[in-house]
Amino acid sequence: MVKHSLLELLENARGKFLSGEEVAAKLGVSRGAVWKAAEALRREGHPLEAVKNRGYRLPEDSDKLSAAGIRKYLPDGLGVRVEAVASAPSTNDLVRARAEAGEAEGLALFAEEQTAGRGRLRRVFYSPRGGLYFSLLLRPARYTAAQALRVTAAAAVAVCAAIEDVGGRGAGIKWVNDVYMSGKKVCGILTEASVSMEDGRLRSVVLGVGINAYAPPGGFPGALKDIAGSVFDAPQGDGKNKLAAAVLRRFFELYGALDAPFVMEEYRRRSCVLGREIDVLGPQGARRAAALGIGDDGSLLVRYESGEEARLYAGEIGIRVGAAGEA
Repeated sequence: MVKHSLLELLENARGKFLSGEEVAAKLGVSRGAVWKAAEALRREGHPLEAVKNRGYRLPEDSDKLSAAGIRKYLPDGLGVRVEAVASAPSTNDLVRARAEAGEAEGLALFAEEQTAGRGRLRRVFYSPRGGLYFSLLLRPARYTAAQALRVTAAAAVAVCAAIEDVGGRGAGIKWVNDVYMSGKKVCGILTEASVSMEDGRLRSVVLGVGINAYAPPGGFPGALKDIAGSVFDAPQGDGKNKLAAAVLRRFFELYGALDAPFVMEEYRRRSCVLGREIDVLGPQGARRAAALGIGDDGSLLVRYESGEEARLYAGEIGIRVGAAGEA
């Protein structure tokens, strides 16, 4: 479509004017078609400027998420196909449906908001505009369901590294799938797998990542205001596109080596749980414990007040002493 091609040109020349004649020649269409495409982009919320005798441009300081905006920050040969929409019910649900229809590995679907976002245990995941929500389709056939936790671990490490790359601030991992900054949650990760019943191998994995790039207008509502934070305190020029690309880039650096020791070593290094007093949350209430270590399988080793030690492979914890802090 002319609209997508125009956006690609403008993203790659962000801050510079491209004349209608120049764009029409590059795309092999009429100037009228370029004008119609520009108007369509404006209706979708892209802050496209048009100045007589100068042409069209995207301002350098705009921060509209787009597939073209993400792609320009990705290295060649990464093996990812980026799509972006303004709003989606749940990116995980949309990508899982495409996985079931035979979509190949590497689809990354981004949205600026979700209207039916969900987290672990099918809880509601608050996904307002100002965030960065995406799901990535993987087909790691050589891995079993028991190894799927390593995908989550690699994603958590990738998000922390990307935040540091783009935002310049530290981030830490709260076991098992949350990323924190300055004591507040800025990211949740939901990994859903389809497993072959014949050999227990993973047929597909849908990796869902929800990042609070910015706080929503008016701040986070209700109880969330005390526990949720954002990566950026103020608008950043192209911040969401840069952050999205950095997460993908960092993740694929790890994905090809999920068996390597350094993946879990990085996960442990970035942990904001190890060595702290925690509450292990269960149906019978909270049990106080100390977080002793994280296994290569992603399990959390804890010691309860009674002296009993246990390995947790799933569940939830709360940090008792101090804030999660920056890693």
